[in-house]
Amino acid sequence: MQAGRLFFYKLLTDYLRVKSMYKRKINIIICGCAAGLALIVGVAATGCAKAEYSLPQEAPAETAAAETETAGSGAAEAETAGSAEAGAVSLTRADIKYLNVEAPSAASADGVITAAEWEAVYPEIAVSMGNNAENEYHVSYLEESPYLVNIYEGYGFAKDYESARGHSYTLDDVAATARPHPTANCLTCKTPNFTKLVNDQGVGAYTMDFNEVHAQMQETVSCYNCHANEAGNGGQLVVTHSYVHEALGDNVDTFDPSIMVCGQCHIEYYFVPETKEAMMPYSSLETMGPEAVYAYYQNIGFSDWTQESTGAQMLKVQHPEFETYMNGKHAKFLKCADCHMPIEQSESGTVYHSHKLQSPLENETLLETCAACHGDTDMVEFVHGIQDEITARETEVGTKLSDFKDKLAEANQSGSKSEDELNEIRSIYREAQWYFDYCYVENSEGAHNSQLSRDCLDRSEELIESGMAYFA
Repeated sequence: MQAGRLFFYKLLTDYLRVKSMYKRKINIIICGCAAGLALIVGVAATGCAKAEYSLPQEAPAETAAAETETAGSGAAEAETAGSAEAGAVSLTRADIKYLNVEAPSAASADGVITAAEWEAVYPEIAVSMGNNAENEYHVSYLEESPYLVNIYEGYGFAKDYESARGHSYTLDDVAATARPHPTANCLTCKTPNFTKLVNDQGVGAYTMDFNEVHAQMQETVSCYNCHANEAGNGGQLVVTHSYVHEALGDNVDTFDPSIMVCGQCHIEYYFVPETKEAMMPYSSLETMGPEAVYAYYQNIGFSDWTQESTGAQMLKVQHPEFETYMNGKHAKFLKCADCHMPIEQSESGTVYHSHKLQSPLENETLLETCAACHGDTDMVEFVHGIQDEITARETEVGTKLSDFKDKLAEANQSGSKSEDELNEIRSIYREAQWYFDYCYVENSEGAHNSQLSRDCLDRSEELIESGMAYFA
């Protein structure tokens, strides 16, 4: 029963995460190749123990072995997924035959083995991964939420802020954005080739010319991002980004590798001013909440930009799916891969984890499993209800934040407030924008952790009201 609950809880988050994808922020919800590739290993719902993370970090050999050994256990059996074919026999991880084969030779000069080169070993997985290109949905957040242009004034996101189309389009989308991107640090998490470049050459790669480096990149998010070149070794998981190890140190071992391979990219991060190195602003689970991360930035005196009209030192949150999820109840039962990559069977009989990232809200088999915890609840309606609530609150609080910004800008330009008063108001504005943005840019619209989303918006609104009191 406990194993069954674990699986159904995991599908719950499936839903929760996906609605975001279903709705307006489709990109990050799909925890992507990281999740998908991770599933070659067949990570058990109860976690793949702890990986020994060295650089490049590899999940320990026992992880892959344990996956196979425990495939018939209660936890693994709990991770049952229906076949893609209606009425087909249910499949479990026990049906997957994990491979230990010699890796193919890499044709690229940097040594990255591509998905095309792995296709001979994992044909079904390679094809399903390629099917992610079918997702071309995107929306302009600036058109959807016009107040963002005012809030982000003076920063690149006020010029261009669109949803990403997913892993298949990372290189195209980063090159096409109207946001300034002079250096190669903007390629972080967009391609395994840049990850390998950083690992080979060090942080100096971040300050290289964007266009020159982009022209050398050969593949979008792919096998290497989550496995390095170890996909043939039982589907071994590898956290490939050096900044994860630098930020977390030994604490990296406290995170399930099947989550961490996704979390290494789907996170809040900043670029170190001196080196442009990508960096995580925390060192443990206990220090990754919005309050703790804000305190981190305060302590190091960091800001993303100075807003000219207000004089405020501003922060731009990225996409804290990992942090939001890990601080919620679903992280106790669910893994990224559990929610977006169903177990399928090919016509030839091969059972595998599909690497076409899917929304559980659009997968009847996954939806039905939620009934174990939610009974006859209409999960599509339920999750949409959460997201509609959070989206409405974002609009409400975002509009108030924009009005607060206008009041501050007017005072800053008119001289009606002393510099000490302005600094007090600027500090409130900076923090209010932080909490608003932390919710807005997290791509699940409350599905990952509805309470944290509500808390962030409530805190932002409280700060806005305290700041507006200066103008009463």
